[in-house]
Amino acid sequence: MSKLKLVLGIVAIAFVTLTAVSCKDAKTDKNNSTEHHSEMNADGDHSKMNHDNSDGHHDGDKKEMTMNGNGTSQAVLNDYFSLKDALVADDNAKAKNLGGVLAKSLKAFDTSKYSGNEQSELNDIIEDATEHAEHISESDIAHQREHFKVLSKDITDMVAITGTEVRLYEQFCPMYDGGTAWLSTKEEVRNPYYGSKMLKCGKVQREIN
Repeated sequence: MSKLKLVLGIVAIAFVTLTAVSCKDAKTDKNNSTEHHSEMNADGDHSKMNHDNSDGHHDGDKKEMTMNGNGTSQAVLNDYFSLKDALVADDNAKAKNLGGVLAKSLKAFDTSKYSGNEQSELNDIIEDATEHAEHISESDIAHQREHFKVLSKDITDMVAITGTEVRLYEQFCPMYDGGTAWLSTKEEVRNPYYGSKMLKCGKVQREIN
């Protein structure tokens, strides 16, 4: 009987020892698996971060491309197009504000890099355009559109001298004041003289650049 108890005790000890070893191995495998999974997640996050950086870099290139242009003449054009869009939207208050912004851009336009004759023409254009931009900053929308007609002629004359790095569309409305033109960066007609009343009235009469 004592011998049987001894044998059973040895078997029990062996079983406990094997169980402990198996649990330890299982825990080790689980830890290894967890660490491997964590590494995969880290790699996944790293890949995602690189993707985000790639997007950010692309946005930076896009922003830089947008900012590059033909000096201050491009700044004048940008403000002119913003003003046009406000008139298309029948937004008198916004057009007032943008008229003032455009007047400042016109006054800041440095003509020194152009020839003597070009400087003389540009100075005359800038003076007239500035006057109309300032009137737009003070007027109701009907008068804003009257001044925008002459302003558009001035900006078109400016582009004839300075050139432009982007394609522009000279668009024409036959109904406003006997026929009136304006410039746009888009081929699709959006009429700044009638706004929502006759939004698509007009046609592209020529492309510039």
